[in-house]
Amino acid sequence: MSPYLAAEDLSMFGRDPWWLVVIKAVFCFAFLMLTVLFSIVWERKVVAWMQLRIGPNRHGPWGMLQSLADGMKLMLKEDVIVKRADKVVYVLAPIVAAIPAFMAIAVIPFGPAGNEISIFGHRTTMQLTDLPIAMLYILAVASVGIYGIVLAGWSSGSTYPLLGGLRSCAQMISYEIAMGAAFASVFLYSGSMSTSTIVEQQHDRWYIVLLPVSFLIYIVTMVGETNRAPFDMPESEGDLVGGFNTEYSSIKFAMFMLAEYVNMVTVSAVSTTLFLGGWRAPWPVSTFWEGANHGWWPMLWFVIKVQLLLFFFIWLRGTLPRVRYDQLMKLGWKVLIPISLVWLMLVATVRTLKNENYDFADIALYIAGGVLVLLLLSFVADVFRDKAKAAEQPAEEPAGFDPMAGGFPVPPMPGQELPPVPRRRSRRERELIVSGGPDTHSDGSLDGKEASDG
Repeated sequence: MSPYLAAEDLSMFGRDPWWLVVIKAVFCFAFLMLTVLFSIVWERKVVAWMQLRIGPNRHGPWGMLQSLADGMKLMLKEDVIVKRADKVVYVLAPIVAAIPAFMAIAVIPFGPAGNEISIFGHRTTMQLTDLPIAMLYILAVASVGIYGIVLAGWSSGSTYPLLGGLRSCAQMISYEIAMGAAFASVFLYSGSMSTSTIVEQQHDRWYIVLLPVSFLIYIVTMVGETNRAPFDMPESEGDLVGGFNTEYSSIKFAMFMLAEYVNMVTVSAVSTTLFLGGWRAPWPVSTFWEGANHGWWPMLWFVIKVQLLLFFFIWLRGTLPRVRYDQLMKLGWKVLIPISLVWLMLVATVRTLKNENYDFADIALYIAGGVLVLLLLSFVADVFRDKAKAAEQPAEEPAGFDPMAGGFPVPPMPGQELPPVPRRRSRRERELIVSGGPDTHSDGSLDGKEASDG
């Protein structure tokens, strides 16, 4: 095996007694729920601050219990099931959307695997479990959650929810490919798919520094995967009334909202694990404090990083407007996927050169040469393309556009022009036509007639 491949030692997992496993599972569930309750209030506070408003300030100190009050209100509201819905799928869809959102946190490390903590006298790791293919498990769980949204839109028996479900499905397909390529870059560089091993490999340098393109790609795709603004097309109230959850109310509607915010926490935790050093203390702290990455302190650094990424979600929502659906698809298929594939090939090349014991200077030289070759080829292609465009014959004039060709008025497409609006007849002309007088066709004839009458 190459010395650059990580040695996965997962022997510390799977030794906990059943009651300790239950305690850790309950902790993971409570962590997600409390983070969601805080994130909802924090989002409303931050957006209100950005828009010069007050925000929630009635329930609890500083309005911190507002999300809890909203949850209680949703549970007590009347539960309505629409008449045309497929009742079994209609009821199961929120459950299918919510449960996978909680499952990914099982393999996220809150602390170092080698530094075990004591809980009721038992030494255990600050992680529920780990797998040699933990990141593939996260991808699989995230992909299952989208079925809840698609089934909710289909089972409602309404047009707008169906369109929202289809949008969510197309959005997931578009952004899951680029997300997988960003993950693959981390796999190649760390030599492992285990989350604890990936964090261990960032002991000297975080992957946000080594793999900045992968980090940027994942940041964009995680916003698209969670259907958050500016990519919240599946629940666009401007053209879909409410999207896939239009026909839902009470606790089922609350489960969709819960799944959205839990997914936000999950993707933030994954981003922290892959690119931000996971539970490791930031650079200034780790240099002068040796105990920063021991004991319970790693959990604090992990939570701070997750909260910063959640603030990024809120910042986007309060700053950027919703994009159009064609812009969403163009970004996914024409920008993110090509960039992620090219970057993946580059990372694989660098990894192969390092495994062959080439030093960093040679690697940098090869990368610079490849970039220059690509720039040169693109310059040559642009030159020949401009010459070909100049040699083309001028295009024929487009056919006239008839806005009433389909029986109802439609706006012109790009490149089309509306026909000129006919000149409105003057009052004198209309009087002459009604009275049986001569129908004049020009201002000159009308002026001549008036002059002769005078």
